[in-house]
Amino acid sequence: MLSILGKGRPLCDGITRRDMLRIGTLAVGGLTLSRLLQAEQLAGVRNSRKAVIMIYMCGAPSHQDMYDLKMEAPSEIRGEFKPIATSVPGIEICEHMPRMAAIMDKCIPLRSVVGSPNGSHDSFICYTGRTTVNQPPGGWPSFGSVVSEMLGPKNQAVPPFIGLSPDAGHPPYGSPGLPGFLGVANSAFRPSGPSREDMVLKDISTERLANRKSLLTSLDTIRRDIDATGTLDGMDAMSQTAFDILTSSALASALDISQEPEHVRERYGKGDPKNFGDGAPRNLEHFLMARRLVEAGARVVTLNFGRWDFHSNNFGGLKDTHLPQFDQGLSALIEDLHERGLADDVAVVAWGEFGRTPRINPDGGRDHWPQVGGGLIAGGGFRTGQVIGATDRLGAEAADRPVHFGEVLASLYRHLGIDSGEAKLRDLAGRPQYISVHEPMPELV
Repeated sequence: MLSILGKGRPLCDGITRRDMLRIGTLAVGGLTLSRLLQAEQLAGVRNSRKAVIMIYMCGAPSHQDMYDLKMEAPSEIRGEFKPIATSVPGIEICEHMPRMAAIMDKCIPLRSVVGSPNGSHDSFICYTGRTTVNQPPGGWPSFGSVVSEMLGPKNQAVPPFIGLSPDAGHPPYGSPGLPGFLGVANSAFRPSGPSREDMVLKDISTERLANRKSLLTSLDTIRRDIDATGTLDGMDAMSQTAFDILTSSALASALDISQEPEHVRERYGKGDPKNFGDGAPRNLEHFLMARRLVEAGARVVTLNFGRWDFHSNNFGGLKDTHLPQFDQGLSALIEDLHERGLADDVAVVAWGEFGRTPRINPDGGRDHWPQVGGGLIAGGGFRTGQVIGATDRLGAEAADRPVHFGEVLASLYRHLGIDSGEAKLRDLAGRPQYISVHEPMPELV
């Protein structure tokens, strides 16, 4: 199989010079034709409309209060909420998520997500499917950074990986996913805050911009000759992205949700743009913005939502501040994708870094529980209207079909046309690393 080991300079047919040399050295037993066909297939993947939207639920929501209620458990386990029927007979979810219940035929609740290494708050497992232990030089790259490296942009004016996650008091809550050993060129583009005003040209012509770009390139040539870290190469890629953005209105337009009809904006709602404690905002406009960005050409969009770490007043916090808004934003996104004919092209995943304790503590909260958690998948052309996995009667352990974070990400790679079982990327020591050590989930196809 063809392994992609980083970006090379493409020839006119899209095959890199490095890959052409490899094909030439393996012209035995039909291998040349095989690799040519694979390179052709990869070129088709690069032109695909497929995309992924990932919602990171900062602080880890309680799985047993959303998709996996345990009504037969003792009161100190089952909690205050009641289940309601959904559009799929036999599937029940929390009463405070009625909009999601109505579209459950378009969703897949995951009731047995495993793989969280410990009870520490860190978005790393959601974005990489891996732990932070024994990382290769440079660190594991996030899903979005891998996609950026392997597929590049669909539209030169729209970065392939965009993070709508604003900074948070607890830094991992504000991470959109880090590039690791793939470097700054594959970082998430983060169009938040006042920088959004700098995405369009104002008092400078495109000709003057081109002159400035030429001057910058000339000056950087001297520094690049003495730069042994490769940082400037990454900066070159970022500079090119900046010039592409400035000479096109595509990204600025995608971020401008005022272009949406009022009834669409009302459907998504506004939420609350202020950070919740040391977590993320409950900004429902980010759900709409994510849809607009994938339509404009982004391959991966990540956003963060709320702070679900309710060690006290778990049920009040969920009922009053989180579940109703999350229910509105996520259901609006999923329905909108279907109505716009994007449900097969755009996959959505929403999850946190672990689950919560089965037993409710004396403060009415649930504490950290890395043994098992939950999540939800939608879109992607997946086989929806089913539940995957189950926990025991207390919601404490995976009793059936444990689903590893890495399996979900492998499935999302497959959705984008990337064979995670074959694809490799080189770390900073030059060693090839598989982008995933897990297989895609067979239940989704």
